[in-house]
Amino acid sequence: MMGVDILFLLIFLASLQPVIQRKILQNARISKIRDMERKRGSRVITLIHRQETIGFFGVPLSRYIDIEDSEAIIRAIHMTDDNVPIDLILHTPGGLVLAAGQIARAIKRHKAKTTVIVPHYAMSGGTLIALAADEIIMHPDAVLGPVDPQLGFGGSVVPAASVIKVLENKPLDKIDDQTLILADVSKKAIRQMEDFVYELLKDKMDSERARNIAKELTNGKWTHDYPLTVETLLSLGIRVNTDVPKEVYELMDLYKAEIGGLRRPSVEYIPTYRASNDL
Repeated sequence: MMGVDILFLLIFLASLQPVIQRKILQNARISKIRDMERKRGSRVITLIHRQETIGFFGVPLSRYIDIEDSEAIIRAIHMTDDNVPIDLILHTPGGLVLAAGQIARAIKRHKAKTTVIVPHYAMSGGTLIALAADEIIMHPDAVLGPVDPQLGFGGSVVPAASVIKVLENKPLDKIDDQTLILADVSKKAIRQMEDFVYELLKDKMDSERARNIAKELTNGKWTHDYPLTVETLLSLGIRVNTDVPKEVYELMDLYKAEIGGLRRPSVEYIPTYRASNDL
């Protein structure tokens, strides 16, 4: 009987291990976020999506910006005093336009300075969020990406700009009704995205430059996964700072380990912001 009791005790302790590891990791993240807030005098929010191994068979699952992310970040921004700057650490392949747009508007509306920090990459919807900030800080080798709309078609996703090309290169009587409808939606999607990017940029530069950048990023000039380097962004007229705080990389290291096959949090912040002299 004693052997059975010991066995059950070992099983119980083993079941607690992932919980303990997860708590230790969470505390380490909070500590690093607090350290960064102390040094920069800001509220730090993370939006970090890793490709993770989830499930019994280790199937890779890519995380992306979704409504849960936008709800959490908007809540964090609203909890932040208007006089407190915000640093958003962004690492994402992109995601839902609706969610990314909500985050971008909330970032732009915040009265104190907003900074988006990109240690590695922020594509598509992540780029929209970055454009909303007062300052973009990127590693010299980090990248953003085009924000040209992508539409569902026949069970796959196609660039809106490519659908419109069909109208330019093929007689109308040779194009099926479904493609014509999709082309109409594509024109609207590109126009809407261009206008949104322009709204994000127009108070950071002259109107003509803002409009030109909006067209470049949305008209399908590049493939959707094309990496926009610091040099490319600067040539477009988008100001970028490459002085990424070392604490950002120390924080990123804490998002590598998978704990018990559970999904990592993509958004984290300390619920109650404390001024730097209280930290």
